[in-house]
Amino acid sequence: MKVGLLLSGGMDSLAIACWKRPQWAVTINYGQKAAAAEELASRQVCRELGIEHDVITADCSSLGSGDMANQTVNPHGTTSDWWPYRNQLLITLASMRAIARGVQVLYIGTVASDGESHQDGTPDFVSRIDDLMSYQEGGLKVVAPAISMTTTELVREAKVPPGLLAWSHSCHKANLACGNCRGCNKYLQTYAELGEDYVNA
Repeated sequence: MKVGLLLSGGMDSLAIACWKRPQWAVTINYGQKAAAAEELASRQVCRELGIEHDVITADCSSLGSGDMANQTVNPHGTTSDWWPYRNQLLITLASMRAIARGVQVLYIGTVASDGESHQDGTPDFVSRIDDLMSYQEGGLKVVAPAISMTTTELVREAKVPPGLLAWSHSCHKANLACGNCRGCNKYLQTYAELGEDYVNA
């Protein structure tokens, strides 16, 4: 069974790449402000882990909102990084390429904290999108293997080498980390929770 991964280059999907070692991964430039850094991180991770890697470019920035698109936050959003139907969009685009690559299971990097702020980070959403993809031609399964874990727990479970984790890019606003967005805050919090023993290993 061929397994793929939707790889953003952030800590969560990077850790899943290290933990589950899929045969194939895909990174999507959908018009987000940090696309170049995410692609660079993803390419490096796949190179180090020996994972086949594709990049899809589909500029959807005109449909975005908030930090990731550098636009006013949509009134339906509850956080500054909300982008309407973003995960649904990314999973759909990744699945289109996955089917062409003979992939039968697509991993996504959803963790427990994602569901606290966005509906498309909840177990219910993952179940629904899995049902939808499985129902259609190709029968692709969508799986979130770390959905019950924190990012810190995932990094430890995956035994991500510190040098590999350092490639991750979590900033929502720019290719050089801004240090003041939800993505950067999560990145810094995770490193603090991992502690010096891990960072200096």
